[in-house]
Amino acid sequence: MVCGGFVCTKNALSALNVLYVLVSLLLIGVAAWGKWFDLVSSIRVVAGVIGVGIFLLLVAFVGLCGALKHHQVLLFFYMIILFIVFVMQFSVSCACLSLNKEQQNHLLEAGWNRSEATQRDVEKTLNCCGFNSVPLNDSCAASCFNAVPPTCTTCSSTIQQAAGEVLRFVGGIGLFFSFTEILGVWLAHRYRNLKDPRSNPGAFL
Repeated sequence: MVCGGFVCTKNALSALNVLYVLVSLLLIGVAAWGKWFDLVSSIRVVAGVIGVGIFLLLVAFVGLCGALKHHQVLLFFYMIILFIVFVMQFSVSCACLSLNKEQQNHLLEAGWNRSEATQRDVEKTLNCCGFNSVPLNDSCAASCFNAVPPTCTTCSSTIQQAAGEVLRFVGGIGLFFSFTEILGVWLAHRYRNLKDPRSNPGAFL
């Protein structure tokens, strides 16, 4: 049977959704692991990653059920949801790849000022204090702050060194998965309009 037929399209769509299931479980597992070992103390970050993983798991479950049962309604909603996710993810990925250093610094500072828990995580992990200046009269989670005198550098200088590479990496990964999502939309649309060879040849879907 040539690829593009009913069985081949069904298997391709099923395999794509199995991949989404694995990615979603990986996201949930990494977030739970980071919280369990106290690598990330911000509950918002953990909840956000777990939420994305659960959402992706639900979408993959809908797509997998629709593919296995050739269910028209499930496949339709799967197409709509996946296309919306594609538009959002493609936009965010392009934004990550197009940010200049000034915009990166503005976003980093905005994120820094939003959560004290995130500040402590960054200071502890990167061994730095403060964003633009070292707060000598304040507390700091970095080990360098306990030295006499403190030998800490600002976190902005440390973060900015890796921010560009991280954004390019995230943008590239996001673009890759966005194209798999549009592939899923195309496969679901094609699969909905194919007749099941096991059904009555004269029946319409």
